[in-house]
Amino acid sequence: MGDMANSSVEFYPKNQRRELNHAGGFGCTLAELRSLMELRGAEAIQKVQETYSDVNGLCRRLKTSPTEGLSDNTADLEKRRQIYGQNFIPPKKPKTFLQLVWEALQDVTLIILEMAAIISLGLSFYAPPGEESENCGNVQAGGEDEGESEAGWIEGAAILLSVICVVLVTAFNDWSKEKQFRGLQSRIEQEQKFTVIRNGQQVQIPVAELVVGDIAQIKYGDLLPADGVLIQGNDLKIDESSLTGESDHVRKSVEKDPMLLSGTHVMEGSGRMVISAVGVNSQTGIIFTLLGAGGEEEEKKDKKGKQQDGAVENNQNKAKKQDGAVAMEMQPLKSAEGGEMEEREKKKASVPKKEKSVLQGKLTKLAVQIGKAGLVMSAITVIILVLYFVIETFVIDGKTWLTECTPVYVQYFVKFFIIGVTVLVVAVPEGLPLAVTISLAYSVKKMMKDNNLVRHLDACETMGNATAICSDKTGTLTTNRMTVVQSHLGDTHYKEIPDPSNLTSKTLDLLVHAIAINSAYTTKILPPEKEGGLPRQVGNKTECALLGFVLDLRRDYQPVREQIPEEKLYKVYTFNSVRKSMSTVICMPDGGYRLFSKGASEIVLKKCTNILNSNGELRAFRPRDRDEMIKKVIEPMACDGLRTICVAYRDFSAGKEPDWDNENDIVIDLTCIAVVGIEDPVRPEVPEAIRKCQRAGITVRMVTGDNINTARAIAAKCGIIQPGEDFLCLEGKEFNRRIRNEKGEIEQERLDKIWPKLRVLARSSPTDKHTLVKGIIDSTIGEQRQVVAVTGDGTNDGPALKKADVGFAMGIAGTDVAKEASDIILTDDNFSSIVKAVMWGRNVYDSISKFLQFQLTVNVVAVIVAFTGACITQDSPLKAVQMLWVNLIMDTFASLALATEPPTEALLLRKPYGRNKPLISRTMMKNILGHAVYQLIIIFTLLFVGEVFFDIDSGRNAPLHSPPSEHYTIIFNTFVMMQLFNEINARKIHGERNVFDGIFGNPIFCSIVLGTFGIQIVIVQFGGKPFSCSPLNAQQWLWCLFVGFGELVWGQVIATIPTSHLKCLKEAGHGPGKDEITDEELAEDEEEIDHAERELRRGQILWFRGLNRIQTQMEVVSTFKRSGSFQGAVRRRSSVLSQLHDVTNISTPTHIRVVKAFRSSLYEGLEKPDTKTSIHNFMTTPEFLINDYIHNIPLIDDTDVEESEGPPRRRFRASPPPSPNKNNNAIDSGIYLSTDVSKTPTSSSSPVSPLHSMETSL
Repeated sequence: MGDMANSSVEFYPKNQRRELNHAGGFGCTLAELRSLMELRGAEAIQKVQETYSDVNGLCRRLKTSPTEGLSDNTADLEKRRQIYGQNFIPPKKPKTFLQLVWEALQDVTLIILEMAAIISLGLSFYAPPGEESENCGNVQAGGEDEGESEAGWIEGAAILLSVICVVLVTAFNDWSKEKQFRGLQSRIEQEQKFTVIRNGQQVQIPVAELVVGDIAQIKYGDLLPADGVLIQGNDLKIDESSLTGESDHVRKSVEKDPMLLSGTHVMEGSGRMVISAVGVNSQTGIIFTLLGAGGEEEEKKDKKGKQQDGAVENNQNKAKKQDGAVAMEMQPLKSAEGGEMEEREKKKASVPKKEKSVLQGKLTKLAVQIGKAGLVMSAITVIILVLYFVIETFVIDGKTWLTECTPVYVQYFVKFFIIGVTVLVVAVPEGLPLAVTISLAYSVKKMMKDNNLVRHLDACETMGNATAICSDKTGTLTTNRMTVVQSHLGDTHYKEIPDPSNLTSKTLDLLVHAIAINSAYTTKILPPEKEGGLPRQVGNKTECALLGFVLDLRRDYQPVREQIPEEKLYKVYTFNSVRKSMSTVICMPDGGYRLFSKGASEIVLKKCTNILNSNGELRAFRPRDRDEMIKKVIEPMACDGLRTICVAYRDFSAGKEPDWDNENDIVIDLTCIAVVGIEDPVRPEVPEAIRKCQRAGITVRMVTGDNINTARAIAAKCGIIQPGEDFLCLEGKEFNRRIRNEKGEIEQERLDKIWPKLRVLARSSPTDKHTLVKGIIDSTIGEQRQVVAVTGDGTNDGPALKKADVGFAMGIAGTDVAKEASDIILTDDNFSSIVKAVMWGRNVYDSISKFLQFQLTVNVVAVIVAFTGACITQDSPLKAVQMLWVNLIMDTFASLALATEPPTEALLLRKPYGRNKPLISRTMMKNILGHAVYQLIIIFTLLFVGEVFFDIDSGRNAPLHSPPSEHYTIIFNTFVMMQLFNEINARKIHGERNVFDGIFGNPIFCSIVLGTFGIQIVIVQFGGKPFSCSPLNAQQWLWCLFVGFGELVWGQVIATIPTSHLKCLKEAGHGPGKDEITDEELAEDEEEIDHAERELRRGQILWFRGLNRIQTQMEVVSTFKRSGSFQGAVRRRSSVLSQLHDVTNISTPTHIRVVKAFRSSLYEGLEKPDTKTSIHNFMTTPEFLINDYIHNIPLIDDTDVEESEGPPRRRFRASPPPSPNKNNNAIDSGIYLSTDVSKTPTSSSSPVSPLHSMETSL
C-alpha cells in the first residue's frame, strides 16, 4: 500500500503534498481515499470497517451527513476542491495551427509539386554559356530581351506560393472544424447534470461541480460522474464493462460490494452514495493520467503509422505481446485475454461505429476512381510530352546531346513534369472530403437551433436517407405530462376524479400509502412556476400522475413519506422493462410486512387473488372476474388512449421471514386496490410532422411498452395508422411467435413477411425493439435497403439505438445510457425535430451532389484541355499556377459556396435516396457531360482559331521562357468565367429550370461568386509573369463574360433534353451492391473503404502503390485479425466464470490498476472526431450487443416464468457465455447485454474461412 500512496502523491506539485498529509482538517487523506477505491467486494467492506467502522464513519470523517448532504458553504466547497481536486479531467491539447499546416503539407501531390518547383527554380538560375545555346533546340528563339529570360524563376516561385495558399486554407479548415467539434463537446458536457443532496434538499448541479463528500442520488440510467461508496441502495445493478470489460451487470449493496466507479452505468435500481474521488483521482481519471503519460509514445506510433501502413500492424502486434506479458505476470488466467482485449480495443478505436456512413462510403469509392483516372491521364501527358520533345529534337532535327545543353533539356523535362502534376492536381478532387466536412459542420451548427444536438457528424447525413423511423410513444409522440382521468375503485368505474366522500377511509388510506411509498422518493409534484400555470412534475411522469391523483383526492403524500423515510423501506424491487412493475416492502408495527405493488394492469391483475369492494373489504378475485374486469374496465380505458396502471398490496404475517430474493413467491396473492387510466395527450405538432414524414417516403412505426389498445388509439390520433389502410398492430408476444421457427430462432424470411405492414408494436421488450430494427436493416426484400432511425429514452433502448443507422435520444427524459448510445440528442424531446433532422440530412446529401456536379465538370474539362493541349502544342494552355488557382476556386471556394445552401421544405416532397442510389444520377451526368462539351468546344475554338478571331499573336508553340501571351490569357479567363456561371447552374441537381431560386437566401454563395470574380480581374490585369497573364482590354473582357454567360443559356438547353432518352449515360458513385451484404464482407469492405479514405487523406499514395496490392494485404490482415478475435472469444468464454470473481483475489490492487489501464487503452481513439465520441470525453461508450444465442422470450406470465426457469434451449453456434450471476433478471429472461468491443461480427456470423476452422479446431 505504501508505494500506492506515494504514487498518488506524485501527481501533485510539491507544495500540495504537505497539505495532503493533514488533509486540511478532514479525517481522510487523498491517498487513503484513492487506495480505498482500488478495492472491490469483501476487501473493500473489510477496509471500510477497519478504518472507518462503517460508511457513516467515512461520512463523518469527510464532514458530511448521509441524509442532509453538504451545506452550500462556498468556502467549504472550495476547500474540498483544493484538497481532493475538481471533478474535471483536462482534455488532450488540441493540435496547434502549425501542426495542422505540417499535416496538410504531407499531401503527396503537393510534395511532388514542391519538388518540381524547387528543381525548376534551381535550373532557372543556371545560365548555359551563351555561344553554344543556339545548338540546344529553340530554347530562346524569338529573340526576347535579357530581362525576360531572367524571369524564369517566377514560375517556380509562383507554384510554391500557390502551394502555400492551398496548405493554409486546408489547415484553417481543419482548425475551425476541430474548434467546432470541441465546442460541441463542451456543450454536451455542460448539459450533463447530476442530482445531489445539499442542505437536505435535492438539487441538480453540473457534473464538474461535484466535490468529495457530496451525497449523490443515483438512479436507473445514470452514468456515474465520480467514484463513491454506496450508503443505501435498492436492487442496484451496475454495468462496469467500460472499466473491466466484464459484460455481466454487477450487483451493488451496502453489505456485499458498496464501491461505485466513475464511468460505469446504472442499469437497474437506485440509491445514494457518498462521493469519495473526483476528476483525476477517480478510477477513470487515474487511467487517463496513465494514458496521458503514454500519449507521447502514442503520437510517435501515429507518425510511424502515417509513413507506412505496415508499421501499424507491427505496433499492434508489439503492443499485443507486451500487454500479454504484463497480464501474465499478474495472473496466468488473464493471459489469453490481456493481449486479446488489447487487440479488440485497438480495433474498436480505429474502426468507426457503423459500417461507415453511406455517403462517405460512396464518396471514397468515387474519389479513388477519379484519382486513378487522373493518375493515368497525367502519366500519359508526361510520356507524350517527353517523347514528342525527344523525337523532334534528336530525331527530326538530328541534334546530338551536348553536355553543356543538359540543364536546358532538364528544364524542359521539369516543365513537362510540372504540367503532368498539375493535371493530376486538377483531376484529384481533394475538395471532396472538405465539402463533406464543411457541409456537415455547417448543418450541425444550424441543427442546434432546431433542437438537434448531433453527436456524430455522419448521423446528420444518414438521416437524409432514412426510410423508416421506429419511435417511442411516451414523451416523443405524446407530451409526457401525465394525469389520471379515469379510475376503478371499490367496484365502481369513475369516468372522472371520484369525490373522496364516496370512498371508504380504508381504501383511501391504502391507496395513498401504496402510491406515496411505492414510488421513487425523487418523484414529486411542485407548485407551478408562474401563477395559474400547471403544477410542475419532477421525476418519473407515470408516478407523477399517480401522486397528482392523490392530491386530486384531497390527500397529501408528503406526510406519509416523512413517516416512512426512504431508509426505512425494507426491500425495493425497482421497475425494469422485464418486470413491468415496481414493488416496495415495509415493516408493519406488529412485526409483519406489507408489500405494495404497481405496474401494467394486465400483468399485476394476473397476480391478484383478492380485490377491495365498495366497503373496503376483501373479496375473492377469480380468473373470470379478471376477464370481466379486462373487458369492462381496462379495454375501454385503453381504447380511449389511456395507459392503465393497477395498484395492489399484500400483507405478510409476523413470524418466519419470507425469502425476499425469490421474487416469484413474493409478488403473488395480491389484493387489487385500484386500476387507474392515465392520459398522456398527443403533442399538437406531431400529426403534421408524421404527415410530412409519410409524404417524404418515410414510414413511421410506433414501438411501445404500452397496452395494444392504448397504442392503437394513440397511433390513430397521430396519423401513424389511417382507417382503410392495410396495416398490422402486434403485441410483443404475437410478434415473437410469428418471426421465430419451431426451434425458437428468428428467421429473416418470417420477419420480412411482417415488417412492411407493421405499424404498431405494443407491449414490446427491448429485445423486440432491437430485433425489429435489426430485421428491417438486414432485410433485402425491397428494391433498396432500408435506413432506420430509432428514438429512445430508457436504458433498455440502448441496444436498439446502437443498432439503428441513426439513434435519437431524448435530451430531457432520456437517461445517460441512452444518450451515450445515440447519435443525435433531441433537446426538446419532440418528434417534429426529427423531421427537421431529415430535412438537414437531405440537404447535406444534395449539397454534396451539387458540389460534385460542379467539380466533375471542371475536372473533365481541365484534364482534357491540359492533355490534348500538351499533345498537340507541347504546352498546356492552362499553366501550372493557373490550374492551381482553378483548383482553389473549384475545390475550396465552391465547396464552401455550395455546401452552405439552406434547406427548403421542398426537400421533403421526394422519396429518400436509400443506400444503393448512386451519388451522381443520370440527370447530373447529363449536366456534367453537357456543360463539359460546351466548355471544350469554346476552349478548343479559342486555342486554334482564337488569334484570328481576336487579331492577336498566337500563343502556341512558344519557346521556354517566352512572355505570357494575350491569347492564352483569354483562354484562361474564359475558362474561369465559364466556371463561375456554371457554379450558379450547379445549384440545382434535379433538372429544375430556375437556377436563381433562393440565391439571395445564401449570402455565402453570393459573396464567394463575387469575390472570385474580383480576384480573377486582379490576376488577369496585374498577375503578369507569375500567373502567365497579360492584361486584356475591355472588349476582350466582354467577350469572355459573354461566353461565360452562355453557360446559363446552355444550361436551359440541357434541361430541355429529357433524361429518359439518354439511356447510354451511366450513373456513378454507387453504394455497396446487394450482393455485398453479409456481415463478414461488410467488415472487410469497411476496412477497404477506411483504407481508401486514409489514402485520400494523405494524398494520392496511389502514385506509389497499386491499390490492389493493398487491398489484398488488408484482406489477409483482416482475416487474421478476425480469426484471432474468434479464437480469443472461444478462450474467453471458457474462462469467464473464473474471471468474474478473480479480480478480488489478486495480491495487491496496484496490479488491478495496471490491468485496467491496459484494458482501457480503448480510450486512445476517443479524441478523433470520427470515433464514437462520448458525452464525457473520457467515458467510453457502452457497446451493446444483444446476443441471439438464448432465445427464450421474456413473456411475463406466471406459467411462462416457471417454464423459462428451466435450462433454455440453445441455438447451435458458439456456446453462450455462462452466467455466474444467477439473480440477474435480464439474463434469466434471455437478454444478453454484452460488451461488443471488437467490431468484427464473430458472434453473429459463423466462421467461413479455412483460417477460422483451423483456429476453432485448435
